[in-house]
Amino acid sequence: MNYSRGVAWLALAGMMAGWSVQVLAEDNDADEARAALQQQEGDATEESNLEEVFQASERQYSLLRSGGMALNFSGDYSYFRNDRIDIAIGDNGGISRFRIENDAEHSFGASLSFDYGIWNNLTFNTRLPVQYKYDTEKDAQKASLGDITFGLRYQPFPVRPGGINTTLFTTLSTATGDSPYTIDARNDVSSGKGYYSLGGGVSMSKVVDPVVLFGSVGYTMAFDATGLDQQRGKETLRRVEPGDSLSFSMGLAYALSYEVSVSASYQQSYNFVSHFRFEDEDGIGYTAKSEDSTSSILNTSLGLRTSSNRIINISFGFGLTEDSPDVLLGISLPIDISGLKPGA
Repeated sequence: MNYSRGVAWLALAGMMAGWSVQVLAEDNDADEARAALQQQEGDATEESNLEEVFQASERQYSLLRSGGMALNFSGDYSYFRNDRIDIAIGDNGGISRFRIENDAEHSFGASLSFDYGIWNNLTFNTRLPVQYKYDTEKDAQKASLGDITFGLRYQPFPVRPGGINTTLFTTLSTATGDSPYTIDARNDVSSGKGYYSLGGGVSMSKVVDPVVLFGSVGYTMAFDATGLDQQRGKETLRRVEPGDSLSFSMGLAYALSYEVSVSASYQQSYNFVSHFRFEDEDGIGYTAKSEDSTSSILNTSLGLRTSSNRIINISFGFGLTEDSPDVLLGISLPIDISGLKPGA
């Protein structure tokens, strides 16, 4: 009996949390623009990279047989809260404004994931996400398409009982969602990260009946977003050079019975510096940048077998760092469609 099929990962939604400090000169829109862009939603600082890296190890530890197809539905909810200290310093050096801004964002997501077995050891995957977001500070909400992803999973060695199962994976994430660098940043919310990225890595698992041990490591390269014309105060954002990210995960799954399994995992992503190219009113360009950041998430999952080929997975997670979501909830389940060949 393969207990590992009871493990599934929560589809993460990119968000940040924690305290940040903004020191703004009175009527200085340039400083405000730089502060607002330091950690934009969809940047390499969030777990959209985690999702790309760890998606390869979700749901299955063995690939589909050649010609096999599988369709899965997943839904998730994430909550982000950020308290910012806003300080304005006048020309005389005195503090003219001091306030704490409370910002919270609720995000609901749904996605369809389709897998196709090209060979017995090579599987193609694509994921179509839809998101609804509500930002309390802006009093803005939006439901729209997210960033579509395409991926490949390859097993270089046959799976042996008691051995370590090794899978190589690569994922291309598109920029089909609403970009945070093209919307009205003061009054709107985005559904995508705004740039393309390409990730790859390796995941490994080992069955020690009734426990499955698993882990993965990967690297995501982000491509520049060019041709931008977004107003940020008195300045215009022309180009974004998002930083790459390095990610890893580890965890275990335990089969309580044939019908019930539980899992726990830890995921972490280190995100490198991002650069933002601005142009002022006189056409003079300059660069602002965000600092390196780390996102860490602790996740648990409950797998319930409702039939011989259907497992419903319910997930709960929470962030451990300021650059992580506060709360994560999710559910995933396979969808039976007439005409699709069931995967092995």
